[in-house]
Amino acid sequence: MTIHLETKLRTEPPIENSARLTSAEVANLWTQYTNDTLAICFITHSLANAKDQEVRAILEFALELSRTHVGKVKEFLSREGYAVPKGFTEEDIINASAPALFSDDFLLNYFYVMGLLGLTSYAGALSTSARRDQREYFTLCQAETAELFNRIVDALVGKGLYVRPAILHAAQPVDFVEKQSYLNGWFGKERPLNAIEVSSVFYNMVKIELKTVLEMAFSQVVQSDEVRNYMQRGVKLCQEQFMALEKRLAEDDLPPPRKWESEVTSSTTPPFSDKLMLFHVVTLISASAAFYGAGLSVSQRRDIAVQYAKLIAEMGLLAEDGVNLLIRMGWMEQPPGAIDRDALLEKK
Repeated sequence: MTIHLETKLRTEPPIENSARLTSAEVANLWTQYTNDTLAICFITHSLANAKDQEVRAILEFALELSRTHVGKVKEFLSREGYAVPKGFTEEDIINASAPALFSDDFLLNYFYVMGLLGLTSYAGALSTSARRDQREYFTLCQAETAELFNRIVDALVGKGLYVRPAILHAAQPVDFVEKQSYLNGWFGKERPLNAIEVSSVFYNMVKIELKTVLEMAFSQVVQSDEVRNYMQRGVKLCQEQFMALEKRLAEDDLPPPRKWESEVTSSTTPPFSDKLMLFHVVTLISASAAFYGAGLSVSQRRDIAVQYAKLIAEMGLLAEDGVNLLIRMGWMEQPPGAIDRDALLEKK
């Protein structure tokens, strides 16, 4: 089965740019290329197994977007004289006919969470771009991802799979905090979670659950014992963190998001390379530290903030070990970087 990573580019009028790409703009393009080539591999195998026609239509749309992005990024980087990353290729689908790893229902949830991450990522790329062509490009990417995200949410709602965060009592008057006890969490009576804290905890749990399911499924099919041990360690940590946050919601009689572990099939046939599966998991683990940080920044109870700090430390250590494993296996592609002046002097 051949995977076509290139596609016909949109017919848009050329935009003249005399300024060179900044480091931030190169980082945005480099990261998108790597992520979209991974997505092409993941979606291609998913399409080979998906049965639900609505799910298939969403996957086909997502695949079209990723192929378009890969072609456009290649054009941007090549024009500026940068090497195009290797990313992921047909070599990383080692068995295109491998049985499904996930149910169609979970695939919807997977792309829902990836849509959440994509919308955040494209907003960051847009806000750090100076060149007009880059801003226009990432504005378009944001709009495309929003369209994909809306299709996914509509499908989840239509199938009864979308789990909404808790509904709060609406008949509460406008009020202002009058006492320092609002911040309590170590000593004294703890107030119930506010809406901002509930939302943060809920969506962090949604993202943790995705990592748990991926690590569980990938641990069934990876070929390296070392990578398998890392995946199983990740499952254990993510499950522990999910339960710790679930306890926070339960204290205020609030519902947690759905768990998806039962949607992993019994397949032990690897569809992807160990490199792709490890990179995918490590990237999501690294991103989780940033989302925990966002949760910490909006938490107004001291104990919740301290808990987020603990979760960040645990996830950061797991991410570091994953990166070290990628390096040891020779799978860590190096992004463009600043010139090593010391190395140049040593050559002299």
